Amino acid sequence: MSELFKYDDDREAASAAKVRALEALLIEKGVLGSDSVDTVLSHFETMAGPFNGAKIVARAWTDPAFKARLVEDTPKAIAEMDFPAGMEGAEGEHMAAVANGDGVHNLIICTLCSCYPWPVLGLPPYWYKDPVFRARGVREPRAVLKEFGVPVSDDTEVKVWDSSAQIRWFVIPERPAGTEGMSEAELAALVTPEAMMGVALVPSPSASPRPVV
Repeated sequence: MSELFKYDDDREAASAAKVRALEALLIEKGVLGSDSVDTVLSHFETMAGPFNGAKIVARAWTDPAFKARLVEDTPKAIAEMDFPAGMEGAEGEHMAAVANGDGVHNLIICTLCSCYPWPVLGLPPYWYKDPVFRARGVREPRAVLKEFGVPVSDDTEVKVWDSSAQIRWFVIPERPAGTEGMSEAELAALVTPEAMMGVALVPSPSASPRPVV
């Protein structure tokens, strides 16, 4: 990942410490129960996260008809899969998928704040909320992608999609070479949140050098 958007370990550690202190204070004052905290953590560990998005992408890679339905009506297509109830809640309303392919690469940002499809991508990383990333993603997406290790050729169109409370985008990345014959579960294991945001490519199982888009 680009040095510009790499996590600041000290800042993250300080933020985590503040969250723990606030949590402890709220529990001590009776404002928040420890069982409530456990419920929220369990939700993001077992029900809402990038593992869901990876399964969706793997299905799209192996089933072209499903992929077409996913792009046309994302919530309806996701409803076909065996996910727990509530995928449409907690930042999952109005999700929409766009597909990378020959001559096109998609990048997801949120210029206003940090709207993000939590049920399929998990919680947004720190750099996604950074004003620098949000602004540069609009102005110079090719430069941003290059810094993330995704150089885009001049003949490839870069489409930037702005997530909001009205619509939350995610990317169906291109299926990497060398994955013929792999099961959906094996394919899903290759998919990263960054690839579903458009700031990374899915590497081939052979870990070959990252190709130019």
